[in-house]
Amino acid sequence: MPQIGEVQKGKDIGKYRRANYIWHACVDCGKERWVQIIAKENKPKHERCYDCGIKRIHRHGENSSNWRGGRSKHSGGYIQVCLAPDDFFYSMAGKSGQILEHRLVMAKHLNRCLLPWEIVHHKNGIKDDNRIENLELMPSQSKHFTGASLIKKYKSLEKRIIRLEIENESLKQQLDRSKQ
Repeated sequence: MPQIGEVQKGKDIGKYRRANYIWHACVDCGKERWVQIIAKENKPKHERCYDCGIKRIHRHGENSSNWRGGRSKHSGGYIQVCLAPDDFFYSMAGKSGQILEHRLVMAKHLNRCLLPWEIVHHKNGIKDDNRIENLELMPSQSKHFTGASLIKKYKSLEKRIIRLEIENESLKQQLDRSKQ
């Protein structure tokens, strides 16, 4: 077995390149292997073994270069939050360790995990407004859909009334002009 720091020619150790190699230990895990030497600098080309190098490139969570605080916008307009596996509410998270923020806010308010069939409704309809005052726990999905659909219907009727009032006013003005 070679000693750490021992240098050999590539052809002598079964390597195809004609470069020099050094017996080197990975800086992360300590695994020993032959590493090509950078000629001008007289040091190993790679400080880490392949496995540790891959782990370093593909870091997860807070260690990732793409970390943005653990919050992201869900395709449906909701906010998603990353939870650590040791978090009390982690059982509510999906496979990726993420949970919808409004569900987490309600669970923390109730000081318990929500059951899968419990629905958290946004009272004002704004999906990323996760203040506890704006959230309401619904016991079942059917009641949520009834309440949400009534609000939607109410808003559409309100818009229609405004549009018809404007149209009515315009017709009155046309009628007044035609009488003159």
